[in-house]
Amino acid sequence: MLEFVKAQGVNLYNKEGKAYIDLIAGIGVSNVGHCHPNVVTAVQKQVETYMHLMVYGEFVQSPQVNFATALASVLPEQLNCTYFVNSGAEAVEGAMKLAKRYTGRKGFIACKNAYHGSTQGAESLMESDFYSAGYGPFLPHVDFISHNHIADLTKITDQTAAVFIEPIQGEAGVRVADQAFMEALKARCLATGTLLIFDEIQTGFGRTGKMFAFEHYGVTPDILLLAKGIGGGMPIGAFISSAEIMSVLSFNPILGHMTTFGGHPVCCAAGLATLNTLLDENIVADVEAKGNLFKELLQHPAINEIRGKGLMLAVSFDSFEINKAIIDACIEDCIITDWFLHCSDAMRIAPPLTITEDEIKAACDIILRNIEKICPSK
Repeated sequence: MLEFVKAQGVNLYNKEGKAYIDLIAGIGVSNVGHCHPNVVTAVQKQVETYMHLMVYGEFVQSPQVNFATALASVLPEQLNCTYFVNSGAEAVEGAMKLAKRYTGRKGFIACKNAYHGSTQGAESLMESDFYSAGYGPFLPHVDFISHNHIADLTKITDQTAAVFIEPIQGEAGVRVADQAFMEALKARCLATGTLLIFDEIQTGFGRTGKMFAFEHYGVTPDILLLAKGIGGGMPIGAFISSAEIMSVLSFNPILGHMTTFGGHPVCCAAGLATLNTLLDENIVADVEAKGNLFKELLQHPAINEIRGKGLMLAVSFDSFEINKAIIDACIEDCIITDWFLHCSDAMRIAPPLTITEDEIKAACDIILRNIEKICPSK
């Protein structure tokens, strides 16, 4: 078991001071790198000012207002109302409640091999029972479609409250949605009065080379889910919609969704610093090129393909056994990576977006050395 005592930029350090290159960023969390000075300063300043004051929404707290305002400035006009929560799973739960309340419907559609969290509602949106066996029963009225299968969209009817989808499936092994599928999905939702919910918990805040993955498609969701990378290392999530849709949580009952620590001022301060850092340092502009550099350098007969966009990549091998052996060898060689929940034969590449070209080259040299060790090309 690895133990780290310090983290900075793209590196994790053990007790002996040995540096490990982090190629998974805490599973898409540390987008601006570990302990970015801007985030650390914002956290320290807010801690000295105030921390928890009251259940979220009871008092006006400037860190929440400032972060929500900044998010609205980088989102389409209709995504102008943010509800902060503690995690991605809670963002999913809040969106499920919001969709039911707004539409008056009970049904949901989700994708096979999706991952939306480990709470009861979120797990109801996951077709595979591998990680949820023994915890049911889950919510009824949930059906599943296959990612990129336009024919499956007929399952969306006037009884469907919402469709939950990752524009780029994360734990399925980085499966990128087709343009035609996304356009057909949006059209079907409009035709049936169904809300379209994009789970961008992994893809948000620059991970794919755009600030949000939906920007690749020109398709705007009715509800957007964020977490992971938005807090710069602090725990925070959000579900975001229009003021019209979100308003239904304000009456009958007056508190349609409650959370004690959601929108925690320290986390919101960290989130605002993270967003401002991405914008001020123009970090997202280089993400696509950095992802392409990984693809160019990682060339070996044992690699079947490299899927993904930006710095959200999956390196595919013939089997889990081969992938696991390579990952274990890389960890021994001071590279941190892993596989995916629903795709065990692929290696995850999702480093901090601040990784440099030299760091990418160094990481790829180590990965290739260990691929060759496990799968000699001669």
